[in-house]
Amino acid sequence: MKFFSKHKILIISAFILLGILGLSPIGSTVRRYTGILLARLSVSAKEDLKLSGEAYTWQLADAQTKPFGFESVKGQVVFLNFWATWCKPCIKEMPEIQKLYDDYGSKVTFLLVTQEDTKKVRSFLERRELELPIYYSQAEIPDEIASKTLPTTYIIDKEGTIKIAESGPRAWNSSQYRRLLDELIK
Repeated sequence: MKFFSKHKILIISAFILLGILGLSPIGSTVRRYTGILLARLSVSAKEDLKLSGEAYTWQLADAQTKPFGFESVKGQVVFLNFWATWCKPCIKEMPEIQKLYDDYGSKVTFLLVTQEDTKKVRSFLERRELELPIYYSQAEIPDEIASKTLPTTYIIDKEGTIKIAESGPRAWNSSQYRRLLDELIK
C-alpha cells in the first residue's frame, strides 16, 4: 500500500507552491510581474479595436464640472489617459503628457480622466504647474476602454479605432508617439 498517491503529492506540491508565492519575497515579485503582464495583455489586446456606438454614450464632466459627452470627440484624434493623483507612475508621465499637449493640444483632443475629488485634482495640478484638460467620469467607463491599471492611455484615430493601448508610464513626448499623432491628424 502506498503512503502517498499521485493525487496527494500534487495537492501537497500545490500548497507548498502557494505558500512560497504567498509568504516569501520571491512570491511578491512573482505576483507583481504577473499583475503587470496580465494588465499589459488586457490593455494591448484593445489595439485596433473600433469603439462601438455604445462607448460614445459615456458621460464625463470637465474641470468646471460641466457635462461633457464622449460623443463630442467622434471624428477626432483622441489622447485618452486614465490617472490619479496618488498614482506614482501617473505622476511620472505627467510632464511628458504636458509637453505633448503643449504642441498637439489644438490638433488632438486630450482627455485626462480621473475619479478623484475636483479640489484635490486642482491643487495637485497647481503644485506641479500642469495645465491639462481634466475630466471626471460620470458613468461607468465603457468596456472597450476600461482598465484596472493606472495609468492607462489610449490613442484613438478619427474613425474611432484604438491605435495605441498602453498601461504604465510612457515617454509620451517621444518621436515615436509624435510621428503617430502626425500621421493620424493628416
